[in-house]
Amino acid sequence: MSRVCVTRIMSAAAPLLLSGCVTAKMHSEAELNTIGQRCGLALGELVQDDSEKRLLFLIRIAPSIEQRVCVNRWARRNHLKSVFIDAINFPES
Repeated sequence: MSRVCVTRIMSAAAPLLLSGCVTAKMHSEAELNTIGQRCGLALGELVQDDSEKRLLFLIRIAPSIEQRVCVNRWARRNHLKSVFIDAINFPES
């Protein structure tokens, strides 16, 4: 492989390698509500926790495929991992 090819490959790979180092940003509740509404969600169904900034939680019973795709796309663009919580079962006392 020539030196020019190696340089081109390294130049193309550098942004991909550096994108893994981006730290997650904590988004405001208003910002998450705006994104949630764009995805067809109610207020408060899209949340981010201070203790684990890189996770984006969708809390909704049986979200549609379109809603999941919308949230997942936005999460990926913002260096977040989507977590879908379909149901919460509370133990009986």
